[in-house]
Amino acid sequence: MGRLIYAANASLDGYLEDETGAFDWSEPDEAVHAFWNEHERGVGTSLYGRRMYETMRVWADDDWLEGEPPVVREYAEIWRAADKVVYSTSLPEVTTPRTTLERSFDPEAVRRLKEASDADLSIGGATIAVEAFRHGLVDECVLLLHPVAVGGGKPALPHGVRLDLELLEQTRFDSGVVHLRHAVRHRT
Repeated sequence: MGRLIYAANASLDGYLEDETGAFDWSEPDEAVHAFWNEHERGVGTSLYGRRMYETMRVWADDDWLEGEPPVVREYAEIWRAADKVVYSTSLPEVTTPRTTLERSFDPEAVRRLKEASDADLSIGGATIAVEAFRHGLVDECVLLLHPVAVGGGKPALPHGVRLDLELLEQTRFDSGVVHLRHAVRHRT
């Protein structure tokens, strides 16, 4: 059975992006990029909301990768090898290989996907992640906290949902980024 892992870059004050939608402050250096590569290597299926998918689909295109460092090109290969499910009512179609479009988030279908998976699953995109948290589907949170406070924007963790967490791992990068990995304790 695969674990569903919520993974995100966040500002120190808890946002995925600032009030204008910018997240340029989270651009990874080589060490952080290598961390994300290793993390994504264990993921067989990525679940995305529309906006996250639109951000990530750049990895399907080779044109911009020429001249990029090996760690960046490696991430493109890892991303392409994973299956992707995009949840959107407004996206007309998906344009990347190994990608399925779903019109609604079905918690039972995600539960079945986890049970049938030999690899872990990741979920990205604040809106879709909130639904997974609300339905008790998320098993782990992986947050990379960047040394910046943006003062507002899109929260990294859901409002109105209590999460009991157990710290499993922590790492500090030379850039000041801190990696925190928590298990989500499901209350019975």
